[in-house]
Amino acid sequence: MAVALVTGATSGIGRAGAIALAEAGWQVFGSGRDPDRGRELAEELGRRGDFIDADLAESGVPQALVDSVVERAGGLDLLVNNAGLHALATVDEVTEESYDALMDVNLRAAVLLAGAAVRAMRERGGGTIVNVSSEAGLVAVPGQAVYDISKAGLVMLTRTIAVDHAADGIRAVSICPGTTRTPLVDAAIASAPDPAAHERWLQERRPLGRLGRPEEIAAAIVFVASEQAAFMTGTEVVLDGGYTAA
Repeated sequence: MAVALVTGATSGIGRAGAIALAEAGWQVFGSGRDPDRGRELAEELGRRGDFIDADLAESGVPQALVDSVVERAGGLDLLVNNAGLHALATVDEVTEESYDALMDVNLRAAVLLAGAAVRAMRERGGGTIVNVSSEAGLVAVPGQAVYDISKAGLVMLTRTIAVDHAADGIRAVSICPGTTRTPLVDAAIASAPDPAAHERWLQERRPLGRLGRPEEIAAAIVFVASEQAAFMTGTEVVLDGGYTAA
């Protein structure tokens, strides 16, 4: 059975992705920082996977997480870099502390996890790395400078993995969701000066006139990880309701 590691798997896109991969036949290990929600995920996965408690901002955790999956399952075939934080701030409002807190999870951990995954996948003859970026990695969404920067970094991480490790049999794809109804997005909406107006703005900015659903993004993750997408690497799959086309 092919083995997948999904970070940020206790809610939103990560949880939906972990469950969808398990339903598609993967053995799934989901990681996160909330043990209670982790237990709920493990119960949902049943024999198809398990939860690993991990704070990706801590030193050494990305490598240890991959090592744990390899030790328990015998290898790693798919990494879904989904864990992320969100913050609203323009560049003149960013502090060193807020920058480090977001980038440590959104980009630093993703790079280190990818490196550990490449080393593990090389032993298996290949694999796939899916980086969950965002429409904000393709165009600047106002008022969230560091988040935008981190998501753009994931797009370039995907491209460098694809170029550097194709000979190792490793593919990399960015998933770029538009604003999706997840706890992270709900919190971002709630933190806006006028939450109702901010939510309307998010919906009205996209031609389809609504926010995405986690299950829609999960379906794309399952597809790009499958053999049906074996010729896809170094590119972005955009699911944003038409936002970046307008």
